[in-house]
Order: sequence, then structure tokens, then C-alpha cells
Amino acid sequence: MANHTTKRQSFERLDQLSRLLDTAFEIPGTNIRMGIDGLIGLIPGIGDFAGMLFSSYIILEAARLGAGKTILTRMILNVAIDSLLGSIPVIGDAFDIYFKANRRNVALLRRHMRE
Repeated sequence: MANHTTKRQSFERLDQLSRLLDTAFEIPGTNIRMGIDGLIGLIPGIGDFAGMLFSSYIILEAARLGAGKTILTRMILNVAIDSLLGSIPVIGDAFDIYFKANRRNVALLRRHMRE
């Protein structure tokens, strides 16, 4: 039972982090949501790198929870796509808002772990 509680707590933390990173704020006058990742991505040079570090925590936690190599590889690929395309000025910032790699990764982990 304690293991299940710990796993549930981990998923709750990952959900909270992914919401903060990808969907915490609504752009006024739209239904578009963005998070801290989209905001820090606007900082030239370091923003996308910082976002990648936050996203990496989710992957490390997934590994700790026992996600397999295939799931971890897909999660890494999501973060790599987000980081590489997100680094393109203007277009990349818009991509960051729509792609939501962190929400994708937590959903992928949940499906895999059947939590």
C-alpha cells in the first residue's frame, strides 16, 4: 500500500509540474494555455535550455518509477523536439505553446504505468 501511495504522490507532483510548465496560464482573450516553459523560452540563449532541464526532471522521475526504455526514449524524443524546435526564434515560441511536451510525457507515463 505504501508503494502505491508513493507512486500516486509522484504522479500528483508530475501532474502539477507539467501543468505549471505547459498550461498554468491562459492567454487573455483566447482559449490558449501556456506555462512557464513557454515564458522562459522567450529568454534568448538560456530559456530553452532551462525548460529542457525542468523537462528532464519528469523523465528522471519516470525512470525512478520504473518506466521502460521505450517509454523513456519517447519522452526524451518529446523533450528533444520541444527543445530543438522551440529554439527557433518566434516560430519556436509558438511551437512551445502548442506542443506541450511535459503534459504529453506525463500522459504517456500514466498510460504506460496504468496509474
